[in-house]
Amino acid sequence: MKLITASKNPKKIKELNRILQPLGIQAVHEDDCGICLPEVVEDGETFLENAKKKAVSAMQATGLPAIADDSGLCVAALDGAPGVYSARFSGENATDEQNNQKLLKLLENVPEEKRDAYFISVICVVFPNGDILSAEGRVDGKIAFEPSGSGGFGYDPLFVVDGKSFGEMTAQQKDAISHRGRALRQIAVKLEEYLHADK
Repeated sequence: MKLITASKNPKKIKELNRILQPLGIQAVHEDDCGICLPEVVEDGETFLENAKKKAVSAMQATGLPAIADDSGLCVAALDGAPGVYSARFSGENATDEQNNQKLLKLLENVPEEKRDAYFISVICVVFPNGDILSAEGRVDGKIAFEPSGSGGFGYDPLFVVDGKSFGEMTAQQKDAISHRGRALRQIAVKLEEYLHADK
Protein backbone atom coordinates (compact mmCIF):
# COMPACT_ATOMS: atom_id res chain seq x y z
CA MET A 1 0.00 0.00 0.00
CA LYS A 2 1.22 3.50 -0.86
CA LEU A 3 0.57 6.60 1.19
CA ILE A 4 1.60 10.13 0.25
CA THR A 5 3.59 11.56 3.14
CA ALA A 6 2.89 15.11 4.25
CA SER A 7 6.43 15.58 5.52
CA LYS A 8 9.10 17.55 3.68
CA ASN A 9 11.80 16.30 6.07
CA PRO A 10 13.87 13.70 4.18
CA LYS A 11 15.25 12.19 7.40
CA LYS A 12 11.75 11.72 8.78
CA ILE A 13 10.54 10.16 5.51
CA LYS A 14 13.50 7.78 5.55
CA GLU A 15 12.59 6.77 9.11
CA LEU A 16 8.92 6.31 8.17
CA ASN A 17 9.81 3.98 5.33
CA ARG A 18 12.39 2.09 7.35
CA ILE A 19 9.65 1.11 9.79
CA LEU A 20 6.68 0.83 7.42
CA GLN A 21 8.14 -1.05 4.44
CA PRO A 22 8.60 -4.36 6.32
CA LEU A 23 4.90 -4.02 7.16
CA GLY A 24 3.96 -3.72 3.49
CA ILE A 25 3.38 0.04 3.51
CA GLN A 26 5.31 2.62 1.49
CA ALA A 27 5.37 6.33 2.30
CA VAL A 28 5.78 8.22 -1.00
CA HIS A 29 7.41 11.66 -1.09
CA GLU A 30 5.90 14.51 -3.09
CA ASP A 31 8.88 14.40 -5.48
CA ASP A 32 8.03 10.78 -6.32
CA CYS A 33 4.61 11.98 -7.51
CA GLY A 34 5.92 15.00 -9.39
CA ILE A 35 3.97 17.45 -7.27
CA CYS A 36 4.65 20.12 -4.68
CA LEU A 37 2.44 19.90 -1.63
CA PRO A 38 1.16 23.18 -0.20
CA GLU A 39 2.79 24.48 2.95
CA VAL A 40 0.73 23.83 6.06
CA VAL A 41 0.69 26.21 9.01
CA GLU A 42 1.10 24.00 12.06
CA ASP A 43 -0.97 26.12 14.42
CA GLY A 44 -2.75 23.31 16.24
CA GLU A 45 -2.59 23.17 20.02
CA THR A 46 -1.99 19.41 20.01
CA PHE A 47 0.14 16.98 18.03
CA LEU A 48 -3.02 15.29 16.77
CA GLU A 49 -4.45 18.55 15.40
CA ASN A 50 -1.25 19.26 13.49
CA ALA A 51 -0.86 15.70 12.16
CA LYS A 52 -4.47 15.66 10.99
CA LYS A 53 -4.16 19.07 9.35
CA LYS A 54 -1.05 18.01 7.41
CA ALA A 55 -2.54 14.68 6.32
CA VAL A 56 -5.82 16.25 5.17
CA SER A 57 -3.94 18.87 3.16
CA ALA A 58 -1.78 16.25 1.41
CA MET A 59 -4.80 14.05 0.67
CA GLN A 60 -6.78 16.96 -0.78
CA ALA A 61 -3.82 18.02 -2.95
CA THR A 62 -3.23 14.56 -4.41
CA GLY A 63 -6.42 12.57 -4.00
CA LEU A 64 -4.30 9.84 -2.42
CA PRO A 65 -4.43 8.39 1.10
CA ALA A 66 -1.99 10.48 3.11
CA ILE A 67 0.10 9.94 6.21
CA ALA A 68 1.45 12.65 8.50
CA ASP A 69 3.44 12.67 11.70
CA ASP A 70 3.59 15.40 14.26
CA SER A 71 6.07 14.82 17.00
CA GLY A 72 8.01 16.66 19.61
CA LEU A 73 9.99 16.72 22.81
CA CYS A 74 8.35 17.51 26.14
CA VAL A 75 10.65 18.45 29.01
CA ALA A 76 9.33 18.31 32.58
CA ALA A 77 11.54 21.13 33.87
CA LEU A 78 10.19 23.40 31.12
CA ASP A 79 6.53 22.60 31.85
CA GLY A 80 6.30 20.39 28.77
CA ALA A 81 8.10 22.72 26.34
CA PRO A 82 9.09 22.75 23.56
CA GLY A 83 6.14 20.42 22.81
CA VAL A 84 4.32 21.25 19.57
CA TYR A 85 6.91 23.98 18.96
CA SER A 86 9.85 21.54 18.98
CA ALA A 87 10.87 22.12 15.34
CA ARG A 88 10.81 25.90 15.73
CA PHE A 89 11.89 26.15 19.37
CA SER A 90 14.52 28.79 18.65
CA GLY A 91 12.61 30.46 15.82
CA GLU A 92 11.13 29.78 12.40
CA ASN A 93 13.48 27.77 10.15
CA ALA A 94 15.66 26.97 13.17
CA THR A 95 18.34 24.33 12.71
CA ASP A 96 18.58 21.23 14.88
CA GLU A 97 21.77 22.62 16.41
CA GLN A 98 20.11 25.94 17.30
CA ASN A 99 17.21 24.15 18.98
CA ASN A 100 19.56 21.87 20.88
CA GLN A 101 21.69 24.77 22.08
CA LYS A 102 18.63 26.66 23.31
CA LEU A 103 17.44 23.58 25.19
CA LEU A 104 20.83 23.09 26.84
CA LYS A 105 20.98 26.78 27.79
CA LEU A 106 17.57 26.63 29.47
CA LEU A 107 18.56 23.49 31.39
CA GLU A 108 22.12 24.45 32.27
CA ASN A 109 21.41 24.70 36.02
CA VAL A 110 18.98 21.76 36.16
CA PRO A 111 20.40 18.65 37.89
CA GLU A 112 20.25 15.21 36.30
CA GLU A 113 17.41 13.97 38.49
CA LYS A 114 15.18 16.78 37.19
CA ARG A 115 15.98 16.42 33.47
CA ASP A 116 13.13 14.01 32.69
CA ALA A 117 11.61 14.30 29.23
CA TYR A 118 9.64 12.33 26.71
CA PHE A 119 9.32 12.19 22.96
CA ILE A 120 5.82 11.85 21.54
CA SER A 121 4.67 11.07 18.00
CA VAL A 122 1.15 11.18 16.65
CA ILE A 123 0.58 9.53 13.27
CA CYS A 124 -2.52 10.34 11.24
CA VAL A 125 -3.70 8.63 8.04
CA VAL A 126 -6.48 10.30 6.04
CA PHE A 127 -8.37 8.62 3.18
CA PRO A 128 -10.14 10.36 0.29
CA ASN A 129 -13.49 9.11 1.64
CA GLY A 130 -12.91 11.07 4.84
CA ASP A 131 -11.93 8.17 7.07
CA ILE A 132 -9.16 8.96 9.55
CA LEU A 133 -6.88 6.66 11.52
CA SER A 134 -4.50 7.85 14.22
CA ALA A 135 -2.03 6.43 16.70
CA GLU A 136 0.26 7.81 19.40
CA GLY A 137 3.66 6.63 20.59
CA ARG A 138 5.74 7.83 23.52
CA VAL A 139 9.18 7.10 24.95
CA ASP A 140 10.51 8.44 28.24
CA GLY A 141 14.09 9.48 28.86
CA LYS A 142 16.33 12.29 30.08
CA ILE A 143 18.07 15.29 28.57
CA ALA A 144 21.86 14.99 28.54
CA PHE A 145 24.23 17.80 29.49
CA GLU A 146 25.85 17.75 26.06
CA PRO A 147 25.13 16.20 22.64
CA SER A 148 26.48 12.74 21.87
CA GLY A 149 26.32 10.69 18.69
CA SER A 150 25.83 11.70 15.08
CA GLY A 151 22.82 9.55 14.23
CA GLY A 152 19.18 10.53 13.95
CA PHE A 153 18.05 14.15 13.79
CA GLY A 154 16.39 16.84 15.86
CA TYR A 155 16.97 16.41 19.58
CA ASP A 156 18.29 12.84 19.21
CA PRO A 157 21.85 13.66 20.40
CA LEU A 158 20.44 15.01 23.69
CA PHE A 159 17.70 12.47 24.42
CA VAL A 160 19.00 9.62 26.55
CA VAL A 161 17.32 6.27 27.19
CA ASP A 162 19.03 3.64 29.35
CA GLY A 163 22.34 5.49 29.25
CA LYS A 164 22.52 6.00 25.48
CA SER A 165 21.32 8.92 23.37
CA PHE A 166 19.17 8.38 20.30
CA GLY A 167 22.07 9.92 18.39
CA GLU A 168 24.36 7.09 19.54
CA MET A 169 21.94 4.31 18.60
CA THR A 170 21.80 2.44 15.32
CA ALA A 171 18.69 3.04 13.25
CA GLN A 172 17.40 -0.39 14.27
CA GLN A 173 17.98 0.24 17.97
CA LYS A 174 16.18 3.57 17.81
CA ASP A 175 13.26 2.24 15.76
CA ALA A 176 12.67 -0.55 18.28
CA ILE A 177 11.99 1.86 21.15
CA SER A 178 11.29 5.27 19.63
CA HIS A 179 8.05 7.21 19.87
CA ARG A 180 7.70 7.19 16.08
CA GLY A 181 8.43 3.47 15.85
CA ARG A 182 5.75 2.73 18.44
CA ALA A 183 3.19 4.97 16.75
CA LEU A 184 3.91 3.55 13.29
CA ARG A 185 3.57 -0.04 14.46
CA GLN A 186 0.19 0.86 15.96
CA ILE A 187 -0.97 2.60 12.78
CA ALA A 188 0.15 -0.41 10.70
CA VAL A 189 -2.14 -2.67 12.74
CA LYS A 190 -5.01 -0.21 12.36
CA LEU A 191 -4.40 0.03 8.60
CA GLU A 192 -4.44 -3.76 8.30
CA GLU A 193 -7.73 -3.93 10.19
CA TYR A 194 -9.20 -1.04 8.18
CA LEU A 195 -8.25 -2.44 4.78
CA HIS A 196 -9.70 -5.86 5.57
CA ALA A 197 -12.77 -4.67 7.44
CA ASP A 198 -15.12 -5.12 4.46
CA LYS A 199 -13.57 -8.33 3.15
